[in-house]
Amino acid sequence: MSNMYIEVFTDDLQRIYDEILKRQRDLGSYYDLLESGHAEAEEWVGDFLRRLELPQTKEARMAALTRLIALREDALERVLESEGRSEEEIIEAKEISYKMVADFYLKRHLKLLDWIEDEALLTPFYREILKEAHRVGEAMSGWQSAWTAQIIHGVNRELYELFNGDEEKIYEMLESKKLLDEREEGRLADRCYSVLRKSKKGFKSVPYAKAFRMEVLEVLKRLENMRGVLERMEDEVFGQQREWLAYIDALIDAFSHAEIDGLVKRWAEVDRKWMDITAPIQIGHPLEYYEDKYRKAVALEWDVRLASPKLMQESKIPQKISSVAKIVASELGGDAEAINRKCTKQVAKTQLYIGVPALFYGAEFQGLFSAQVVPNDTEVSRELGKKIFAFADNVLESKKARPVMRLARETFGDDFVRRQRDLLFNRPDVWHKVYEITTIGHEYGHILWVDDDTETKMNGGGNYKNVEEFKATVGGLMAFFAHEESEYKDEVLRDSLSRAVSLMSWRKSPEVEPYYVEGLLHLDILFEAGVLEFDGKKLHIDTGTIAYEKQKSIYEERYMRLVRDFYIPKKDATGYLDRYVKKENGVWLPKDEKVRAFVEHYWSRYLQIGQETMPF
Repeated sequence: MSNMYIEVFTDDLQRIYDEILKRQRDLGSYYDLLESGHAEAEEWVGDFLRRLELPQTKEARMAALTRLIALREDALERVLESEGRSEEEIIEAKEISYKMVADFYLKRHLKLLDWIEDEALLTPFYREILKEAHRVGEAMSGWQSAWTAQIIHGVNRELYELFNGDEEKIYEMLESKKLLDEREEGRLADRCYSVLRKSKKGFKSVPYAKAFRMEVLEVLKRLENMRGVLERMEDEVFGQQREWLAYIDALIDAFSHAEIDGLVKRWAEVDRKWMDITAPIQIGHPLEYYEDKYRKAVALEWDVRLASPKLMQESKIPQKISSVAKIVASELGGDAEAINRKCTKQVAKTQLYIGVPALFYGAEFQGLFSAQVVPNDTEVSRELGKKIFAFADNVLESKKARPVMRLARETFGDDFVRRQRDLLFNRPDVWHKVYEITTIGHEYGHILWVDDDTETKMNGGGNYKNVEEFKATVGGLMAFFAHEESEYKDEVLRDSLSRAVSLMSWRKSPEVEPYYVEGLLHLDILFEAGVLEFDGKKLHIDTGTIAYEKQKSIYEERYMRLVRDFYIPKKDATGYLDRYVKKENGVWLPKDEKVRAFVEHYWSRYLQIGQETMPF
């Protein structure tokens, strides 16, 4: 294909990318409602609070804006709890909020698609991919409510009550009764594409195609229409029409499969066909599991991601990650070296896309990721590598839009918060570098030390994800420590500690428990190193050389222990957690009393002032 076609397409892609960020900034201005006022935000927030029968307080308004702009439910849940709502009433309110947010974004996506069409951007083939993907997304969004009701608020609550909250017994029952999806050879898969249903003989697994028959039929109808449209067209720029059709065929086959046997195989084939698509416009399909902690039923993801031509320069993170992994493997020897050889091949094959989520649907109306490494399927990854998506500019604009919170100023101090905001607004090049080290490093860190059956063997107590997120982040930090650039040391440490503290607000959000637990594990290190100290009232922060070097040393020691004693021998992840955290009344808490005192204090203050803004 001629360079002229690619050049025009690239220019169009950058125009769309810039337009998406502009529209994101416009949406971020809704936060102005809290201080100076905003007519559009006033209308939406007013309607939202009326429908949920919540008072028009500043805290409730902030929670509504957080639900709309950040797509997070935790603030809304805390406001509902403070109003004395029962568990059933909170579930009902969250469903109303989901539908309102989904309706808002579906209309917003249509306006973007109309603009792209009016401007005649990209090519007819890729304009149709965007339009048809939106139609599929509408169906996925309609399905999400039934998925949540059946799995999260249905069978999972029933399992929890049946076993009196003993989650280890739940996992034992699911495995012994063969209620988890399996691969062809009879090995447990690390996720499910099915739902548990209760029958006279107990529970049984039912594929999505049967459990959500009407919803799946609607998705299939729209996928088949998408295929029919693209079949009559050509990809004039990248020559990937055949790959797109093969991908859609695989999706149709997987969604329509109505037997438990063969489910995982068909979805692995979806991932294989998807890996063949290398255009800068990518679709995200059901790839990961978030909310279903028991069977890891795959979430209803559906989105379109655009890679930024400006940001798609080569990253050195893969080489740094592979280099530090080689050092660790050579020190441990044996199985570590064998597993590392497989993993570093995956790292080398992995495709990196830095861009924005242009259109998103379904489960993503309950939270967008800042980055993602997929597919989870270990066999596909071993053959073809992975794709990493990093949404750097999207995250930066979100952080810039969010108002200064009273809790942040109280916890970190004004000087610390000012410096963070200076980084956002005045030193974006440094911010992007820190994002690359921490966030993109985290995604590459996921790839290390994971063999075909690592997750299933380490998840006996249901805690694999609760160490995996920590392992990924520290893997990225290890790569930085081994190739340290002194000008970023302070900002990387500040980013790490502020993130660890902020994750404490997710204490009662089950769908993001792995990140909350990760935060606890970071805090244990930061307190031991003297980076953080709590006197009962105030958090003291030391980012000096001595504290920095000590936290670096502890991170290295904890990472080596995790890899050596758990990942390589594939031991239950619960054993790693037991040294640092414990679960009390369904909530993970630190074992170290100093850390616990701070965590309890922060949670108490979050409940009291977590939704209060406090501009400088």
